[in-house]
Amino acid sequence: MGEYDNELSKIVAELNRAAPSQQKYTPARPGQSTASLDQLLHAAAGRGASDVLLIAGAPPMLRVTGNLTPGAGAALDAEDVRGLVLPLLEPAQADELQKRKSVDLSFVRENIGRFRVNIHHQRGTLAASIRLLPSRIPSIESLHLPPTLAKLAERRQGLVLVTGPTGCGKSSTLAALIDIVNTKRAAHVVTIEDPVEYQHANRSAIIEQIEVGRDTPDFAVTLRSIMRQTPDVILVGEMRDAETIATALTAAETGHLVFSTLHTNDAIQATSRVLDSFPSGNQPQIRQQMSLALAAIIAQQLVPGVDGVSRWPATEIMIATDAVRALIRKGDDHQLRSQISVGRAEGMMTMEQSLTELVKAGRITRETAYAHGYRTDDLQRYLG
Repeated sequence: MGEYDNELSKIVAELNRAAPSQQKYTPARPGQSTASLDQLLHAAAGRGASDVLLIAGAPPMLRVTGNLTPGAGAALDAEDVRGLVLPLLEPAQADELQKRKSVDLSFVRENIGRFRVNIHHQRGTLAASIRLLPSRIPSIESLHLPPTLAKLAERRQGLVLVTGPTGCGKSSTLAALIDIVNTKRAAHVVTIEDPVEYQHANRSAIIEQIEVGRDTPDFAVTLRSIMRQTPDVILVGEMRDAETIATALTAAETGHLVFSTLHTNDAIQATSRVLDSFPSGNQPQIRQQMSLALAAIIAQQLVPGVDGVSRWPATEIMIATDAVRALIRKGDDHQLRSQISVGRAEGMMTMEQSLTELVKAGRITRETAYAHGYRTDDLQRYLG
């Protein structure tokens, strides 16, 4: 057992011996306290940072408009990082960090905001990536997303997948869609997240937010159980395994509107990722289920604006029309691209069409479009 495993074992033991009212462990370490983390987060929020990286051997790094820049202060050592992040842990989280070498959690700092953090190991030391979460629920308009996406929140059943790389705004898009439901519909909404990012206040809807690790052991177990709680709308933070995917598909087939995410670059890859999660013998059945359950797939990425400061969402949208469902059912995935490109009347668009619109609106440069597009020939044809 290494030095950091020993340290974490001591933390877990002390946390488990603590009185019930003592929820968090604060190490008595001269020169460090949670106040120093608060100061760092306050400064990051003041600079409009989206993320803070804490890594031994480097100063605190801030991601501002997509670019990393050093924050104030000297390089952190291993003890500095531990002193900053370990006070955030509750007993179960400290135990998970010890066993799995990584843990996700969220926390709140008064007068600063809400944060999502991943604490992990690298080179034998602790490190952390902290995401600053907006205090207000975003809207489709404030995120500069196509207004046609709002119609997806008005559906009564089906699976809506939001895909893209880490940091592309999937959680914000889902929060905006849930907010539309909350505004317009007297529905029972249940979210399963790891961790909870945006906190929704009940308006027209009643919203329960379940956090993996705190309220439930995992996505699959919770998704099965909430089917008995008469939800109208379900948000699954991430479809991580075959069991979660299968249960989500079943829920979407049986009268529920289900939102979730995958880490894929485009809509067609999302279809393949769902199928590849299952043994080949089960894939024909899953194809049939997906063709019936799917409502839409939204693939998105954030691209830098012409001013070098702003970032704009480029989106690919595939709506499950009859033609799209038939292609998925038959296994003709290679033809989905053409259906998306000619489906503008149904609200569809390819990533290249979205990038072209951003160029013609003067929001991004042609060079940026080519750097973020997947099909150069299509871009050349659209841009002329």
